[in-house]
Amino acid sequence: MLTMGIDIGSTTCKCIIFKDGSEIVGRAIVPLGTGTSGPQQVFQTALSSGGFVREDMERILVTGYGRFSFDEADTQKSEITCHAQGIHYLFPSARTVIDIGGQDIKVLHISGRGMADNFVMNDKCAAGTGRFLDVMAGVLNVRTEDLGSISMEAENEVRISNTCTVFAESEVISKLSANVRLADLVAGIHTSVATRVASLVFRNGVVKDVAMSGGVALNQGIVRALSRELKTDILIHKDCQFAGAIGAALIANQELLRQARDNKK
Repeated sequence: MLTMGIDIGSTTCKCIIFKDGSEIVGRAIVPLGTGTSGPQQVFQTALSSGGFVREDMERILVTGYGRFSFDEADTQKSEITCHAQGIHYLFPSARTVIDIGGQDIKVLHISGRGMADNFVMNDKCAAGTGRFLDVMAGVLNVRTEDLGSISMEAENEVRISNTCTVFAESEVISKLSANVRLADLVAGIHTSVATRVASLVFRNGVVKDVAMSGGVALNQGIVRALSRELKTDILIHKDCQFAGAIGAALIANQELLRQARDNKK
């Protein structure tokens, strides 16, 4: 039984194909989000990666920012539900999930069965999100994916006092003009993000184990700064960016099993 989960984010699309709800047999990621060709690209690329066609998929479930605009899907679920299930699959011991997305931040508490008990989100502000990091990388003239490794070379972290993206951008430009070391500045940017995210985590309560989902979790500088703010280790999986898509594919499988049971009654 093949099920597909697609996570259509604001900046990136991810796709996972599961066989019988236990084995990943196809995957794809495209650095384009909703409103672009990204959803169709990730859909076709994931199919090709496993040698499949659309008709092989018994159910396709879509989640994410652009979930209401993808016609190939059979059903859709919220990011909260899918990230909870996805992280539970990757880390069964996780009870707090931190998802730093392109446009927002979510902090979830999940049960031992991967169900979201409660969650908090940031307001409609780019501060502390992936978008904030993209803007800062642009100002620094480096790639966003290189920020983590750059910050690990910091010797004297420089504090960024502004959390607002617009004001922080001006502050970073000012510090660059003062010849502040790049690594020290990036480390300060990461601490600024971590402080913002930690305030949400504390609002919801820190319940161990803590895990991160989403692409920002691959930034080792963010993970280090956030771990320091929360005073706890953070679980990071190599497939953390696929957590939403993994959860979507697993839920699709659960829906099929439930449907089969209902049909036997």
